Amino acid sequence: MKNFYSFFCAALLGLCGAGLFAAPNTDVYIGITSSGGKKLPLIAMPAFARQGEALAAAQEVYDTLRADILYGRYFDVSSDGPDYVPSNPKADLAQWAKLRANYLIGGEITYADPYYTIKLYVFDTATQAPVFAKAFKGNKASLRRLAHIAADQITQTLTGRRGIADTKIAFSNNATKHKEIYVVDYDGQNLKKLTNDRSISLLPRWSRDGRIYYTTYRYKNPDIFAIDLKAGKIAPVVIRGGLSLIGGVSPDGKALVFTSSKGSNPSVYIYNLETGEKTQITNRHSVDGSPSYSPDGKFITFVSNRAGNPQIYVMELATRQTRPLTKTFNWSDSPQWSPTGEWIVFAGRESPYHPFDIFLVDLTGTQLRRLTTDAGSNEDPTWSPDGRFIAFTSTRDGGKRKLYVMDADGSAPHLVADLPGDSFTPHWSF
Repeated sequence: MKNFYSFFCAALLGLCGAGLFAAPNTDVYIGITSSGGKKLPLIAMPAFARQGEALAAAQEVYDTLRADILYGRYFDVSSDGPDYVPSNPKADLAQWAKLRANYLIGGEITYADPYYTIKLYVFDTATQAPVFAKAFKGNKASLRRLAHIAADQITQTLTGRRGIADTKIAFSNNATKHKEIYVVDYDGQNLKKLTNDRSISLLPRWSRDGRIYYTTYRYKNPDIFAIDLKAGKIAPVVIRGGLSLIGGVSPDGKALVFTSSKGSNPSVYIYNLETGEKTQITNRHSVDGSPSYSPDGKFITFVSNRAGNPQIYVMELATRQTRPLTKTFNWSDSPQWSPTGEWIVFAGRESPYHPFDIFLVDLTGTQLRRLTTDAGSNEDPTWSPDGRFIAFTSTRDGGKRKLYVMDADGSAPHLVADLPGDSFTPHWSF
């Protein structure tokens, strides 16, 4: 029992690194081609029309919207062509069509203190018919957010798929000499510090209603708290019950899955947010942790050392039937289910002499894909809500743990933001 307790304490200390099961521990241009190597459809984006004091605002909205469209990589963007004239928008559509543009985004911004009005139109250049038209209104501080919202709506209109421009990444960072919870826009802008616990705060987990649940030592014990972003309040949820490490929030927002040391062994529990009831769902002579829900809420994935080294497992909640997805790793940690339910991303180490890398495993356990290699230690993976990107932490740039994003196939890794301190346990919003 003493040896087991020592192992558990070592795992707990690993929270400062990769998570419950952790051992001590260039920007790349994103090419504008489709997965098949073909050129993407082209969107014409001439400069936005503006009136009066709206010059700077028009440029900010234009730059943000253009960057969002390019980041999504459903389209290429060009501004090399005729201007957009709001009074006669169809005048130059034929010319843009000759320049091989498939669509044109036209914008006009006006200002009436204290609000800006952004009018955006999308035309099909072949038919010259408008396919999107909407006005957005807000103050100066809301311009970037409005551009993100517009980008997602245009993406949805033209592709039938959701965009991620209006999403955020929550994470822990120790720039203040304490680990606190921060949030940043998907593109690395608009960084905000959410907690001032002056202790260890980590493992932020978004719920679909916009709350963030996280584990903190605010009360000198690893408890679970909730951040209500709309109300600007932080409140305890699961406290003084031994170790409580948040794993994830159920898709319906009614339950948390977490790791607790309240029983004889660290096990996985479910906490009902409506009734306050805790239900233990693993009970083995092992360390079970790092749980997360499947997109339909019927399964969880978690890590257990029940067969020796920590490996990835999946459990059907209705039957409690459990099976391993990995068997050969020296160490596995922080599994997260893809939004489509097809893959689980996790951090793994193949031997004690290898750094951590990011891997994918399918639900049969027969398909294993390595996403990172020979680039520092890579940990804490989390999916974008459209399943096309993965955020993670990496020491590839001089040893400091920074926040990166790559494609779901491991290509095009790039730094999200070069922040002070080290960053840990990111989680992408829904």
